[in-house]
Amino acid sequence: MNSNDGPETSYTLPTGNCLAIVRNLVSQFNDLFSDFNRYISPAYHHDRCERSVHMRLYSMNKREFVMIFVILLTAMGLVLFIGLTGPPITLTSKTSGVDILKHNNGTLPQGPYVMKTPSLTVYNQRLWLIAVVLTDNKDDETYDKSFNINMSIKGITPQHKYNSVKAYSQTSRKRHLLCERQTCSQVPIAHIGYIHYTHYIFNVSFCNLETFHQKYQIKEVLFYYKSYNPGYTQMEIWFRLIYLLSAFGVLCFFANSLRKFPIADWSYEQKWTIILLPLLILFNNPFFPLTLLTGNEVIGVADGVFQITFICAILFYWLCIYHGLRQNERKPLTFYLFKIALVSPFWLSGVLIAKYRRINEFEDPAFSYEIDTNAFSNIKLCVNIFAFVYILFLVCLILRAYSDLRSMPYFDARLKFVSISMVISLLICFIITYMRYGFGLIEDTFAADLNTEYMSSALFMTFYGICNFYVYTLAAVYSPAKKPGFESSITKDNPAFSMVNDSEEDGPYGSDDESHKPLNPPNDDSD
Repeated sequence: MNSNDGPETSYTLPTGNCLAIVRNLVSQFNDLFSDFNRYISPAYHHDRCERSVHMRLYSMNKREFVMIFVILLTAMGLVLFIGLTGPPITLTSKTSGVDILKHNNGTLPQGPYVMKTPSLTVYNQRLWLIAVVLTDNKDDETYDKSFNINMSIKGITPQHKYNSVKAYSQTSRKRHLLCERQTCSQVPIAHIGYIHYTHYIFNVSFCNLETFHQKYQIKEVLFYYKSYNPGYTQMEIWFRLIYLLSAFGVLCFFANSLRKFPIADWSYEQKWTIILLPLLILFNNPFFPLTLLTGNEVIGVADGVFQITFICAILFYWLCIYHGLRQNERKPLTFYLFKIALVSPFWLSGVLIAKYRRINEFEDPAFSYEIDTNAFSNIKLCVNIFAFVYILFLVCLILRAYSDLRSMPYFDARLKFVSISMVISLLICFIITYMRYGFGLIEDTFAADLNTEYMSSALFMTFYGICNFYVYTLAAVYSPAKKPGFESSITKDNPAFSMVNDSEEDGPYGSDDESHKPLNPPNDDSD
């Protein structure tokens, strides 16, 4: 009886068999859709399954990480030294109004002042004529007087022939004379956008200054000629060419290193670097020598458009990186639209200034964008408002990124690199701006400000140096790392979540006595 009950009592429900069947179905399902695993994005602690090309940043140790920024600062120090030893940016010559009136009949408050410029070449690029009035005023009263300037311009060819410049034949502009004590503010009179002649003759007359002269007694009118230094122009051509060839070489190297990987496997930073490098080539402007060979204003406008486009691309890149590291779905409407709306005012303002100002200054030598239009102050106000919103939004993205991702080894390295490189670049650009390297980044009339002393080419070299070296650094760090043949070059964006706890114990870079280990351990998990 007991022996007959044995088989019946040993029978159990097929629970184990059901679980095995479920596991088999799930395994087959995963194998069937294995190609789509890289696009699955679990939300738990951003432990994503997205895979990308293994960047050199992942295998860098602490010494290599620091060395990258040491090399960047060393390169900046080198170009700064070259700029300090280079020629001054502008040449200035001064003419006394009293001496001019000795050769013709005229008065200080009226003129006419007939002046011949020093010898000029195309390497002088542009010419500015500025006036400064000196008075006998001895009180502390500030006086603002509006007056008109009438002017005609003639050109002298190398064969000493006089040609009336048709576009510059006769112009008249209203200006303000703001005086404090004995010195009045500078008054821009004329600007010539392209040097067609060896010499220019200006015939300038003032109107409505008689009452001002009776009260304050004008004792002198100083005229300043300002132009670019031919030595600086030659240096600018050569270094722009060097930067241009370097950017093209880095683009070829970086694109060739990614050529064997599908675009879908590129990391977000690698995709952005491949976009920034062509924009950097345009920033260095391969058409710049044409500005010296032709007086076409479109070429001059293109230089400003290229520069502001690259700067806005860098601003857009920072927003996308800090936000894009926290999520995989980067749809055009939900992810990019607001960022484009935030950066586009900077681009539109820059293009407007480059186009409207340059064309008007070519057509009218007496045109001054700051004085003759109200749009200048409106554009500055718009840029300041959007700059404040941009900085606020960027800070919020940085705080969110560090709060969510700083404990994850791969993301920790990516955040540290982009943050340190951004701070270095912004600090150098802030110093350049503080030293008054023009208004904004595309202004080409900075030489008209007599209060700005440009004793060397260091500002130009530093500005172009940081823009180029920053992108070169991105290409070096984000390029694919060389891995042994048995290891895959495609890795997860972040290692398994279990590695986070180990990294938190030793810190983001590992323990102090293990500095030889990679900055972030490679991922051992494979799909």
